[in-house]
Amino acid sequence: MYAIVEIAGLQYKIEQDQQLFVNRLAGEAGDEVKFDRVLLTDNGTITIGAPVIDGVTVVAKIVEHVKGDKVIVFKKKRRKGYQKSNGHRQQFTKIEVVSIG
Repeated sequence: MYAIVEIAGLQYKIEQDQQLFVNRLAGEAGDEVKFDRVLLTDNGTITIGAPVIDGVTVVAKIVEHVKGDKVIVFKKKRRKGYQKSNGHRQQFTKIEVVSIG
């Protein structure tokens, strides 16, 4: 069984007991979060929402909060002597899907 769910504006295909990284969520490690914007489920028959399926929620557990790899942002204008270097590390939340339904 799998489902397509919208989490923080992005769509993810998830299955039971799957771990994935999503954009930073509010809550501490060990907390449970519920997502009610389920767009599609498949448990033998495919159910498609219009736009969401009523009564179906996905329950997940927050495992930890982590930072992604550093992304270097480098700007340069040739022949002008302008150089600007900046870095960014995106913050993610690692979640584990407990149940779909």
